[in-house]
Amino acid sequence: MTPFSHEERAAITAAITRAEATTSGEIVVVAAAASDGYHAFALLWSALIALAVPLPLIVATKCPVEYIYLLQLAVFVAAATFFQWEPLRFALVPNAVKRARAHQKAVEQFLVQNLHTTKGRTGVLIYVSFAERFAEVIADDGIYRKVSPKVWEGVIAELTHHLAKGTRREGFITAIEMCGKILAEHFPPGHGDKDELPNHLIVLNTYGRA
Repeated sequence: MTPFSHEERAAITAAITRAEATTSGEIVVVAAAASDGYHAFALLWSALIALAVPLPLIVATKCPVEYIYLLQLAVFVAAATFFQWEPLRFALVPNAVKRARAHQKAVEQFLVQNLHTTKGRTGVLIYVSFAERFAEVIADDGIYRKVSPKVWEGVIAELTHHLAKGTRREGFITAIEMCGKILAEHFPPGHGDKDELPNHLIVLNTYGRA
């Protein structure tokens, strides 16, 4: 994930502030470089390769067992080192696993960022995990009583479209504006509303950690 520039961060903050001025809801935006390191998959593949490589020696030769054990160890260490290269390690992980892990991290961030603690339970999280090419919108209980979960699919589609084009700033701003309009329709601003959650972009640089 390319670091967010000051201009990008400022534009996203301004978009959140504008959107929240029209509603009693709260919008939090989290961008993660990746939702997991998937190191377990690197170790799994390294172990499988280490087990498989010596098989021809076992079948076709009379190599001492000690030699085969040493070869397996060397292959395991070499493979594990090779799989430290992040693009290759991520390529080993099934898409379903990456989506599940990213969703899990989105739910975790919903709680970490205290979206479940707003006065009217009207918090909305926009979560993007770049390594998994994943985006999700999670709304709190107060919103789900009035807004169908399908409504957020359009927000996600617009956001992912921009991310695929490389126009992430426009994607985030559009998603924020769409969420703001949805919230304003069902949760207009009330007298004495307070800004309960931060309006700035929250960036997680290392596997879902700030």
